[in-house]
Amino acid sequence: MTADPDVPQASEALLRPVRPPNAFEDTVGRLLQTIRLGMLAPGESLPPERELATKLGVSRDTVREAIKSLADAGYLVSRRGRYGGTFLADELPSHTGDSDDVTRAEIDDALRLREILEVGAARMAANRTLTAAEREVLWTRLTDVRGAEPEDYRRLDSRLHLAIAEAAGSPSLVPLLAENRMRLNALLDQIPLLPRNIAHSDEQHEAIVIAILAGDGEGAAAAMRAHVEGSATLLHGFLD
Repeated sequence: MTADPDVPQASEALLRPVRPPNAFEDTVGRLLQTIRLGMLAPGESLPPERELATKLGVSRDTVREAIKSLADAGYLVSRRGRYGGTFLADELPSHTGDSDDVTRAEIDDALRLREILEVGAARMAANRTLTAAEREVLWTRLTDVRGAEPEDYRRLDSRLHLAIAEAAGSPSLVPLLAENRMRLNALLDQIPLLPRNIAHSDEQHEAIVIAILAGDGEGAAAAMRAHVEGSATLLHGFLD
């Protein structure tokens, strides 16, 4: 296949080093940009894993997990043999929901409000002296979401984030965060659940809760910020 002379330059711009806190999510996002912006034609192969890992500044394991996730979601096809490799699917999947009416501005608005509300909530919760009951609720909600089945994940994830808002000690915050979670969940329901992202989210959830229980306000805020940035990367990757 003859490549468009403009494509390599554009691909180089897209396949640039990712941010360490969300290496998997950013790798998925970079590959989705390459796919959805037409840098690859249907049936065309991705660069080798080693080359992608070098360009993105991540391990080959991270690249392999990202490719597997996108293959499971129907975007890529892996083939074995002499002419094997990873190829763009001949027909890309449609989203699980109707995103035609969702604009980038609406996605950005929900994500920015989430960062304002949830990063602040984590910091405030950590800076408070929590009761034994409040501490128990946080740990229970964390345990629940870590063991969630896929069909229950969004609900239990939301319960954990609402528990963090409650622990911040501002009753007015909870309904604001709940309303925005409804918007976010409607968006998240339109993209596939990626097992590696769920595992990473579980790790981030634990870091957030441990920082809150340790009274580390800045640590809790930083962990929450990294967490929401990972979700933002996937939402833009799949829905933009």
